[in-house]
Amino acid sequence: MKNTFSLLFYLKKPKNYVSGAMPIYMRITVDGVPKELSTGKLSNPEYWNTKTCRIDSRNENARITNIYLKAVEDKVDQAHIDLIKAGESITTESLKNKYLGFVEKPHTITVVFQDHNAKIEALIGNGFEKGTLTKYNSTLKHVKSFIISKYGQIDIPVDKIDHFFISEFDFYLRSNCKCANNSAVKHLKNLGKITRICLGNRWIKYDPFLNHKNKIDKVVRVTLTPDELQDISHKEFAIERLRIVRDTFIFCCYTGLSFIDVQELTKSEIRKGLDGASWIMKKRHKTAVASHIPLLPIAEEIVNRYADHPICVNSDRVLPVSSNQKMNAYLKEIADICGITKHLTFHIARHTFATTITLSNGVPIESVSKMLGHTNIKTTQHYAKILDTKVGADMSMLKNKLTSVG
Repeated sequence: MKNTFSLLFYLKKPKNYVSGAMPIYMRITVDGVPKELSTGKLSNPEYWNTKTCRIDSRNENARITNIYLKAVEDKVDQAHIDLIKAGESITTESLKNKYLGFVEKPHTITVVFQDHNAKIEALIGNGFEKGTLTKYNSTLKHVKSFIISKYGQIDIPVDKIDHFFISEFDFYLRSNCKCANNSAVKHLKNLGKITRICLGNRWIKYDPFLNHKNKIDKVVRVTLTPDELQDISHKEFAIERLRIVRDTFIFCCYTGLSFIDVQELTKSEIRKGLDGASWIMKKRHKTAVASHIPLLPIAEEIVNRYADHPICVNSDRVLPVSSNQKMNAYLKEIADICGITKHLTFHIARHTFATTITLSNGVPIESVSKMLGHTNIKTTQHYAKILDTKVGADMSMLKNKLTSVG
């Protein structure tokens, strides 16, 4: 694609100007983006020709200034030609730097990526979570290893990031890094944000992701059956840490809270509702959307069980929750003890609440969506996979109705 380029000399009126000579400026424009520079010369407005962009006067100073402006024009034109010959990106900034003799340090992909990640790190707790930084750092690690593997360099200029780079990086993620489809797509999505930063700053001309298609595979969400829930609930654990993890997990199964929300849940966020029963009333950590959940008897019994626990007393927390990593590791131990082959994580508890506890028992999806703190019911539909047992029960009711009508 050819750049549009123009150069214009003009008089710029100084601040508080009354009369006399004005400074002559030049405006370099590339693809509609202007850049102004002073020529260091002056002209009386009376003699300035706006059509020729020169001084209409026969005095010696005017002649010398016109010769100088022609020399500047030739130098800018030559800088433009040199950039074309070198195959370098032509922008107002690069053209100005070439004209002035400045060597513009090229923007490189990993440096831009590192700068992006540093800004996210600075904003953790103020719009970003630590987990977001971890994901971008993981993608950056893969980008670095790919560049070394493919190009034998530690970094490359951003204007070398093209469709070929994206396609090869996609292949590298799936082959060398053994990433599953959804993981590869997420890494490419993270890289896409970095290329959009480069596009916005005009460091690259084209979107390298244009015509590159990736699709997230639908994931079958794991949930627990009523029998599995009962097995975990009724299992006797001699070790206290396992009892705490089990109770916290069951609490999440009956409230739909995510791990971070149950970890942060305070006693003041459990209040009496209009019906006189206990409700969880809090904002979700992830979205700050209000989530109001009536406490089911099993969940309320767990709350009461830990009311006097030292950690809960000292921190005003509802449950003595450890780190997510530790809790999920202990969940694996609990699954083994209970003979459950499913890979247990705390997010499974949220899925279980949406399906086994609520939808399968006839709770309308609108109510489930409200309790989960979703702003869009489509999000709830991803969580709330309708179980075959619910479909069977609904169809049995229909059969009975049709039979009675017949």
